[in-house]
Amino acid sequence: MTATGTLRAGLVGLGSMGRHHARVLAGLEGVQLVGVVDPLGDTNGWAQGAPVLATVEELLALGVDYAVVACPTALHEEVGLKLAEAGVCALIEKPVADTVEGARRLVEAFESRDLVAGVGHIERCNPALRSLRARLEAGELGDVYQVVTRRQGPFPHRIADVGVVKDLATHDIDLTGWVTGQTYTSIAAHTVSKSGRPHEDMVSAVGKLSDGTMVSHLVNWLSPLKERFTSVTGERGCFVADTLTADLTFHSNAAVATEWEALRAFRGVAEGDMVRYAIPKREPLLVEHELFRDAVLGKSDDICTLRQGLRTVEVAAAVLESAATGDTVRLDGAARG
Repeated sequence: MTATGTLRAGLVGLGSMGRHHARVLAGLEGVQLVGVVDPLGDTNGWAQGAPVLATVEELLALGVDYAVVACPTALHEEVGLKLAEAGVCALIEKPVADTVEGARRLVEAFESRDLVAGVGHIERCNPALRSLRARLEAGELGDVYQVVTRRQGPFPHRIADVGVVKDLATHDIDLTGWVTGQTYTSIAAHTVSKSGRPHEDMVSAVGKLSDGTMVSHLVNWLSPLKERFTSVTGERGCFVADTLTADLTFHSNAAVATEWEALRAFRGVAEGDMVRYAIPKREPLLVEHELFRDAVLGKSDDICTLRQGLRTVEVAAAVLESAATGDTVRLDGAARG
């Protein structure tokens, strides 16, 4: 930290996501972007004027309080361990690592040194989902029965090292646990690979959470339709979040409010009012950076922790195991930490 109280931040990786991190870091209040690591250099001017370095060691030599890790997933563990060993806090892009074992090593490395570390599960910062979570916590839906997500779109050529489960389904796994406050206890899945790549490009999964809530995820890179849909159905109706537009809509269950004694005995469902909420729509990546900055400063703990990121990787591994074996995979229902 500088004498003026400004945090010194670094960035590792200047690809399709890293360039956005650089943009936000360069304008983030209370933070100075002091260096960017990318062996390929910066031919597009994405580093926002910060020096571009070839190695993590060069970045550490500049002196940084924290670093954002936005390199390919396969390198997250190696880079993260170097940062932890140097006593540097880290915000690691999702998924936290490409294996469960790697994620566990990262958790141990940062927790054992009491360093602030988080995972960039950016959907937690989407305005629609933040509003949805707050409404669920306030009990507006009553008992929650089911969470359904659909995340579909064309193949992203930026991704080469993982399949759709680790790249995209991890969004839905994390947001489902986060908005409900529950963990996965079982998952069953099917995958297909149609694009000629070694990894899967479509997955359909169903599962159960620790409170009995049903979940369903449809994720693919094979659709010309781009869709980001999350619905939570419960006793009093259904919330629908469109995370592309950051809109949240509530469809009420009119049967819940009935005062007719003869109908009260039947806990059915009837179509009621539909409300689309007016939500302030700030850029999710900026919100993510503000929350992590505040966590480093000890002002907030509203981040996705490495341990939560590990749990998401464990569920993703279970999805792939189920798809490979045809079996339902059981997971422990430990509380989210």
